[in-house]
Amino acid sequence: MKFIIDDKIPYIEGALEPFGEVVYLPGSKTTAKIVKDADAIVTRTRTICNEQLLNGSSVKFIATATIGFDHIDTNYCDQAGIKWTNAPGCNSKSVEQYIASALFVLAKKHKFKLKGKTIGIVGVGQVGSKVARLCEIIGMKVLLNDPPRERSEGPDQFVSLEEIKQQADIITLHVPLNMTGEDATYHLADAVFFNSLAKKPILINSCRGEVVDAAAVKTALDKQQISGLVLDCWENEPDIDLELLDKCDLATPHIAGYSKDGKANGTSMSIQAISRFFKLGIDNWQAREVELPAQTVIRLDGLNGSEEEIIGNAILATYDIRDDDRALRNDPAQFEKLRGDYPVRREFPVFTIKAENVPTDVLGKLREIGFNF
Repeated sequence: MKFIIDDKIPYIEGALEPFGEVVYLPGSKTTAKIVKDADAIVTRTRTICNEQLLNGSSVKFIATATIGFDHIDTNYCDQAGIKWTNAPGCNSKSVEQYIASALFVLAKKHKFKLKGKTIGIVGVGQVGSKVARLCEIIGMKVLLNDPPRERSEGPDQFVSLEEIKQQADIITLHVPLNMTGEDATYHLADAVFFNSLAKKPILINSCRGEVVDAAAVKTALDKQQISGLVLDCWENEPDIDLELLDKCDLATPHIAGYSKDGKANGTSMSIQAISRFFKLGIDNWQAREVELPAQTVIRLDGLNGSEEEIIGNAILATYDIRDDDRALRNDPAQFEKLRGDYPVRREFPVFTIKAENVPTDVLGKLREIGFNF
């Protein structure tokens, strides 16, 4: 057997070598010639798996170690008899951490309290659900919009996008990229969207770049239809709009889901799927030796701030979005390198809180968020 693996997928080396030839190479180097005699591809979003790549090949299975799969032409694969899988939810906790960091930085920058603010969450899958729970823990009012879920589950817990546009102080997008159809999300945030906003909200996009119309969001900022912008995903990556970069409150190089935990989960799910498909007998394979940050103990003193400040300090001790913002602004041409060489980031459960003078209810909220004690 022959496996083609994107060389930026971590913790995977050695997993498939016992079962055949393994070729590691950059996603951009995964060509039709390379995959012609391959049995499986393990990839990320930068490799477009379509007829041009796959026609005439012996590929039987594609595993993408990512939540998103819009880089896979699923219709072609289905017609060609090529099975495929993604890694749903693998980095959902990582994106939750990213949003949490962004919210506390925004609150400090714009001088407002998160408690009592209304956040509209558009797309309530594995990521949006975790973001909703976190926002509820810190005392925000949460509005959920997810038309597919509303159709299948009923309207009780969901609101329309129009209501979010009228009520939300912050809007965060967590939808897949659907180009057409009833649930199309391409340019969901367009000029019409921005013209109908009531409260000049802050907009956060950490799903897909094409969900936000870059020209329209620049105009919305200029016309003060929105009061702030956080972008992790961009149209035309990696050649991002530098004018838009300058206008963002926080700008990052598509790394919201880049915790080491999320990457390890995506790798594990991909190897397990390949094992099941080819009957390799490693269905429970797990990524090992995931790096730890230099410091995993967080010391908090309740005398040094309010409840919100204590929680914010804990979250920012695990991940400070401003570091990634600074790195991108310093050299936006290095967008892909910043992603490929991303530093160690671990999620909340890796960290232990050592607290003094912190009220019991605040400790309870930190436990709910995922911290250890």
